[in-house]
Amino acid sequence: MGKGGALSDGVVKKIMLSYMYVAIWIFLSFTVIVYNKYILDRKLYNWPFPISLTMIHMAFCSSLAFAAVRVFRLVEPAALSRRTYLSSVVPIGALYSLSLWLSNSAYIYLSVSFIQMLKALMPVAVYSIGILLKKDAYKSTTMSNMLAISVGVAIAAYGEAKYDSWGVFLQLGAVVFEATRLQTAAFHFDFLIFGTNCLCAFALNLAVFLLVGKTSALTMNVAGVVKDWLLIAFSWSVIKDTVTPVNLIGYGLAFLGVAYYNHSKLQALKAKEAQKKTAAVDEEAAKLITEREGDGKKGDSQA
Repeated sequence: MGKGGALSDGVVKKIMLSYMYVAIWIFLSFTVIVYNKYILDRKLYNWPFPISLTMIHMAFCSSLAFAAVRVFRLVEPAALSRRTYLSSVVPIGALYSLSLWLSNSAYIYLSVSFIQMLKALMPVAVYSIGILLKKDAYKSTTMSNMLAISVGVAIAAYGEAKYDSWGVFLQLGAVVFEATRLQTAAFHFDFLIFGTNCLCAFALNLAVFLLVGKTSALTMNVAGVVKDWLLIAFSWSVIKDTVTPVNLIGYGLAFLGVAYYNHSKLQALKAKEAQKKTAAVDEEAAKLITEREGDGKKGDSQA
C-alpha cells in the first residue's frame, strides 16, 4: 500500500477513535444523569441530598486519583507550584463542585428532559462571561444568536408541564450556596447503589479528559447536543416525563441557535488554522529568499 493509502488509513483510524471517545462520553454522561435522577427523585430512591451526593462523588474520585498517582504510580504527578495550584486548580475545583451541586439539586424539582433544555443556555453563559472577562469580543451577530437561544429556552420553559421556579433557579446557578446535611437518622447507606453511582461518576471524569484531550472542546459541545436529544427522548419514553409540543418548539429553536454557534466557532477555528499555515509558508519563503540573496552576495564577493 502506498504512502497515500497509509495516510488514508491513519485518517480513518483517527476518525473512528474520535467517534469512539464521543460514544463513551455520551454513554457515561447519560448514565450518570439518569442515575443521579433516580437517587435524588422523591418518587424513586428518595434520597434528596444533592450536596451530600456531590461530596460522595468528589471523595470517591479524589481517593481513586490519589491511589492511581501516589500509590500505584500509574501516571506521573503534575509538577505544580503552590501559587499555580491555589490560583488555577483550587478555583476550578470549587466552581466545578458548586456546578455539580446545583445541577444535582435541580433533579429534585425538574424533569430530566426540561433540565437538558435549560442546558442549551450554556453558550449564552460562556459568551456573556467571556465578554465580561474580556476573553471574547462583542459581536452583534453572535449576541443575536444568543438572544435566539434564550428565546427558545424561554418558550420551552413556558410550555413545561411541571415547571418549578426553584428548580429553574438552581439549574441556572443563581442560588446562594448553603449547607445541606442528612436529616434521616435511620438512613441505611446502600453501598451497591452509591458505589456503582460513584464508579460511573469517576468513569465520566476520565471520559471528559479523554474526549477533550484527544479531540477538542468544540467536539464535546456538539456531542453534548446529541446527548441532550437522547436524554429528552429517554425521559419521555422511559421515565414518562411530560414533554409538550411547546417544549419541543422552544428547544428546537434553542437547538438551532446552539448549532449555529458551534458552526461559527468551527469556521473561526478553521480560519485561524489557515492563517497559521499561510504565515508558516510565508516565513519559509522569506527564509529561502534571504538565503538565496546571501548566497548571491557571497558569489559576487568571491568573483
